[in-house]
Amino acid sequence: MTLPPLHERLRAAAAELQSDRVSLAEMAAAHGPAAQGTLLVLMAVPCLLPVAGVGTLLGLGLVAVALAMWRGHELVCLPPRVAGMALPRQGAQRVLGLMAGFYDFASRWSRERLTHLVRTGSCRWLATGVGAMAVLIVLPIPFGNVLPALALTAFGLGMVFRDGVAVLLGAVFGVLALAFTAGLGLAAWHWGGEGLTAWLAA
Repeated sequence: MTLPPLHERLRAAAAELQSDRVSLAEMAAAHGPAAQGTLLVLMAVPCLLPVAGVGTLLGLGLVAVALAMWRGHELVCLPPRVAGMALPRQGAQRVLGLMAGFYDFASRWSRERLTHLVRTGSCRWLATGVGAMAVLIVLPIPFGNVLPALALTAFGLGMVFRDGVAVLLGAVFGVLALAFTAGLGLAAWHWGGEGLTAWLAA
């Protein structure tokens, strides 16, 4: 039996929600198969928003996805605190509706290509990339979540649609994210070192 497209399943799941509060685990389950890729997108997109604490908490969930990918596990066991994050029913319906629109738009541009980059058995390099981006998201860097979240979103879309081009785009964002973070670190060390030298010489 062929499953309906992901965006249709999400809209149907949003309409069928009954609980007053809906957890992240329930929203993830609404996506059905391709759990790793959809989890990446579901947890990466909120990290694009300047909401305090979201990156730290969801970063833990992203690390869990990276570990599952590294071990070759299809199923991901999210930390209880992450899985239990909940929204009111209307908020969850809004999120699922937005995700449905996002996947509907992405499906017009994505297709199966360079699929060797997204095979489950050969994703350790991708797991490493996901783990690195998750660590960057957890770090308290001003505007430091944007590039890693974009990288993770592209990785997730590549896994959902088996699109190696999207994965390569995610790798580009990932390299930029690492370069941005390294640049900030070097700048902080340089200016901090100069300040320390001036203080000692005073």
